Parts: sequence; C-alpha cells; structure tokens
Amino acid sequence: MRARSARNVSDRMDDYRECLRKLAVRDEALVEAILANEPTNRQGSCLDAKTHALVRLTTTVAVDAGQSSYQHAVERALAAGATADEIVGTLVAVMSLTGVPRTVSAAPKLGLALGYDVEAALEALDA
Repeated sequence: MRARSARNVSDRMDDYRECLRKLAVRDEALVEAILANEPTNRQGSCLDAKTHALVRLTTTVAVDAGQSSYQHAVERALAAGATADEIVGTLVAVMSLTGVPRTVSAAPKLGLALGYDVEAALEALDA
C-alpha cells in the first residue's frame, strides 16, 4: 500500500511538471482544452469549486475588469459556496499585490455584484 501511495504522489508531481512544461511552450491542445469550457478549466486547476471561483475573482480585480465580469465572477463564487465576507476577503488579500488604486476601483464593482451600492451608501453618509 505504501508503494502505491508513493507512486500516486510521484504521478501528481509529474502531472504538474508536465502541465508547466506544456504551458511554457504554449501547447495548443492544452490551451484549447483549458479555454474551451469551465469544467475542464476547473479540473485542470486541481482546485475545489469555491477556491477556483475565488481565484478567478481575484483575477477580475487584477485586470480591472468591467462590472459584468465582476457580476459573473461573484455569481460563480456564491454558487460554489463562498460567502460575501470571503468574496470581499479576496479583495483585501490581493490589495498588496494589485495596489490600492486597483482596490479602490474594484470595491464599488464588487459591492454592486453583491447587491450593495457602495457609492450610494457613501453619498448617504455625506448627506
């Protein structure tokens, strides 16, 4: 049993190494398979659905995506079991990498995707 377990770990290590090699040379078959559909992308990532959705949400922040992208990313994260606190937590987690201006830009978009109008709330405070 121990030999089998060690072999499985070795196989997984080879899998990630092979994936990195293929990505480094832009293996068209791999790239096409990953981009073709969401289930293949998630399976290829080896992440659970919630983690996968939260990682994709952080990328939405990193690229300063539009509101519709935030809406889509938040809907997927919620469907995968993420809470609003975890979703906002992803914004906090990437702030030191994406920068304060990107975080400031993302906060209202993320709020709207969660059903909370940050700008309206701020205006109400000023009134």
